[in-house]
Formats: sequence, C-alpha cells, structure tokens
Amino acid sequence: MEYYDYSNNAPQRQKPNNYLVWAILSTVLCCLPFGVVSIVYATQVDNLWNSGKYDLAENAAQKAKTWFFVALGSGLVVGILYMIYIIFFATMLFSTENFPY
Repeated sequence: MEYYDYSNNAPQRQKPNNYLVWAILSTVLCCLPFGVVSIVYATQVDNLWNSGKYDLAENAAQKAKTWFFVALGSGLVVGILYMIYIIFFATMLFSTENFPY
C-alpha cells in the first residue's frame, strides 16, 4: 500500500517488516547458524530505512525473511530426522527377536 504526500505529489513507501522477532525465534528454536544470518539482515532494515536507502532496506528485509525460512526448514528437517532415528533404534532395541524367552 502506498501513501501519498500531497505536498509534492510523490508516493511515499511504507517501511518493510524487519522480521527481527522471527529471526530471534528461529535462532533459539530451530537452527543457530541460519538464524544468526537472519538476525544480521533483520537488524540492518531499520538503519537502512532511516538513512534513506529504501531499496537496500527492502532487500535486507527480504533476505531476513528468506534466512528465517531456511532456519525454520532446516530445524524441522533435523527434528524429523532425529525422531525417525529415535523410533528406528527404539524398535530395534525392543524388538522381540532380541529377547530369547
């Protein structure tokens, strides 16, 4: 959504979301390395926007969002693989073939 400044009829851009909260949550809960990259880009958004570098701020916001999803996806994949690993070895450990009664 664009807002208009009627003093000079130039459209004003809306500041992009910096995704900082999501970056921090993905760092703590999902994947530390990719989450840190997301935090770095998320913290750049406000500084770039306030210094008038609107295109760079939007680019940093997009990268923060991308790295958040990479961290989330990798955390989910590792979690699912870990669950499969646990279930596989639990069934191997408690299978009836190992117990000679």
